[in-house]
Amino acid sequence: MTARAPDATPPAIEVINLVKAYGGLAAVNDISFTVERGEILGFLGPNGAGKSTTMRILTGYLPATKGTVRIFGIPVASRSEEVKRIIGYMPENNPLPEDMRVSEYLYYRGRLKEIPRSKLGSRLDEVLELCDLTRVRHRIMGQLSKGNRQRVGIAEAILAEPPVIIMDEPTIGLDPHQILIVRDLISSLRGRMTVIISSHILPEIEMTCDRVLIINRGRVVAQGTPNALRREFLGQSRYELEIAGDLSGLPDLLRGVDASLRLEPAVSHSPGRRVDEAPDPAVFQRVLLTTDRDDELGDALLHALAADSRFRLRSLTRAHPSLEDVFLAATKRSWDVVDAPGARK
Repeated sequence: MTARAPDATPPAIEVINLVKAYGGLAAVNDISFTVERGEILGFLGPNGAGKSTTMRILTGYLPATKGTVRIFGIPVASRSEEVKRIIGYMPENNPLPEDMRVSEYLYYRGRLKEIPRSKLGSRLDEVLELCDLTRVRHRIMGQLSKGNRQRVGIAEAILAEPPVIIMDEPTIGLDPHQILIVRDLISSLRGRMTVIISSHILPEIEMTCDRVLIINRGRVVAQGTPNALRREFLGQSRYELEIAGDLSGLPDLLRGVDASLRLEPAVSHSPGRRVDEAPDPAVFQRVLLTTDRDDELGDALLHALAADSRFRLRSLTRAHPSLEDVFLAATKRSWDVVDAPGARK
């Protein structure tokens, strides 16, 4: 029958001191994390960081060297067959039979997942529609494009409506339209299923996931919401103004908007003017503001400047660091720590 989560109330996924070693090399090196029920987690890391190894251990396809993994409180190591009944898994290189038609393959997989025949037909139609595969349902899979093959893998992962879904690079090879379909599909699972997604398309992770976990060299180097990670690794928010007027009055205006707003010391000067000369009030200047607050202050700034006759505002933009900036900062910090003199190797 269709997989359902047990009635107990532990986290959907619990990983404690997980280690996977090949010979003397630890591909996964003592990582711990939890994923709550209904949460969508983005699982990030450079190539070779240990993402796919961790996912295979979570799904019971690969044994751990040390540590504990539980899915809804069920230990994966000792009850892997039970765990596999409540997990939908899409590996990075999804193996598909070349000589089966799409609908035949999904029907076959549905029966293996113990979906009753009375429900399988309607569920199959629903999944084909969700994954935009209806037009190719009778095509032989060996003739499918890379994008369609990826979507067949996603359809198979969600077919039995498992409470946990793990997807390794689900959007690789998809065009922008197909990526949008997959993003909306994954977002629709929020609250109903627990989802872990590994991807190198970081804007998709940021738009889809509730929380992000970043690993490097087999260790967790960052975890939290994208906004929390921005504050941790990149610090202050920045606003850039192009403004004309007597800038000596600008600090007082900023304090009236929010006490956290600070004027950067460097202000660009007009061409041909001495550095120590006061800015010409008639000329637009570029001004940078910083704040420790992550919430939006742009509207308040805009209204305050528009209402003050001392200033003329030409543009106001917020420098919004991307998840890619966070990823690069987190992985660089971990490399710097490992490579520092005296660090343990």
